Amino acid sequence: MFSLPDHIKKVHVYEPGKPEEELKRELGLKEIVKLASNENPLGPCPSAVRAIVEDLKNLNRYPDGNSYYLKEKLASHLGVKRENLFVGLGSNEALDIISRAYLRPGLNAVYSEKSFAVYPIVVQLSGADHKVVKAKDNYYMDLKAHLDAIDENTAVVFLANPNNPTGTAFSRAEFEAFLKDFPDDVLLVLDEAYYEYAVGAGFNVPNGPDYIYEKNIVVTRTFSKIYGLAGLRLGYAVAREEIIADMNRIRQPFNVTRPAQVGGAAALDDKMFVKHSQVVNEEGKKYLYNEFEKLGLEYVPTYANFILVKVGYPSREVFNRLLRKGVIVRAMDGYGFPDHIRVTVGTMRENIIFINKLKEVLEELKEGK
Repeated sequence: MFSLPDHIKKVHVYEPGKPEEELKRELGLKEIVKLASNENPLGPCPSAVRAIVEDLKNLNRYPDGNSYYLKEKLASHLGVKRENLFVGLGSNEALDIISRAYLRPGLNAVYSEKSFAVYPIVVQLSGADHKVVKAKDNYYMDLKAHLDAIDENTAVVFLANPNNPTGTAFSRAEFEAFLKDFPDDVLLVLDEAYYEYAVGAGFNVPNGPDYIYEKNIVVTRTFSKIYGLAGLRLGYAVAREEIIADMNRIRQPFNVTRPAQVGGAAALDDKMFVKHSQVVNEEGKKYLYNEFEKLGLEYVPTYANFILVKVGYPSREVFNRLLRKGVIVRAMDGYGFPDHIRVTVGTMRENIIFINKLKEVLEELKEGK
């Protein structure tokens, strides 16, 4: 009799939010400000949109099964070879394939608590064991704790830099010290989804592709964040040739759509859009920091495009009240932050709307309404 394996039955099914138009109808709202998914508030990269529109006449053709031209652009952009690149359905596909390739029952993966929610999912799907290390001072990645957690059955270690949902990051110097003690027979997955935002903040963050020949390292990145192409689901991994070859054994043919390949290649050339996105993010962070301080709210200084803020009331309650006022943020109770929310840095107009609505919610809660 067929049935799901027990380890897959235990996977927490992702619950997507309702479409914005449906929320508007249900709540009687004319506008919704969505600051929940760390999307680029400026919209998609214009160069990518133009390239996609121009290529739509070719939608009857299958995409290039090897993403050749996108890999050419990426190789030049990163200073690596095409053979060092895996391109997939968002960086999530790379994380899933890595787990399917190198994890199995009897082995384990190490990752931090209060980090990206996909790590426990892909580990659970592989049937491997979880070794979850404590965060340092509640918000920061504890690199030493990751090293201490590694044992003879550890196959993979996941690190997010910057980390989601805290926005914290470790420096190049901290990472290089960590690498000196990292074992040669364990795979390190360095998740750099928000790398460009950390660079825009002026932080000396390690550039993952620089290290792929020092240890067994896979670096994952995405076009969903600073390039504004979340709807295309495009990401990539960088690693030594033999690791990429292993990943390609598992991926499906034509896993990256033609619009995604065309749009991604064009986006890599649009350095002005990336720079503008970085500037807008930094300006938005300063405004939100200042407003949080006026409200007496604790927040975690961020190197990404979102801020974790302690609102002092149940996370889900604040989320629901903001939702009814037309602002979507992310409740953080599921991450072990029962009285925090995570808010994406939006346009200045969106940031102002969020702060005004947050003030209303906090006042209502204070007065017991």
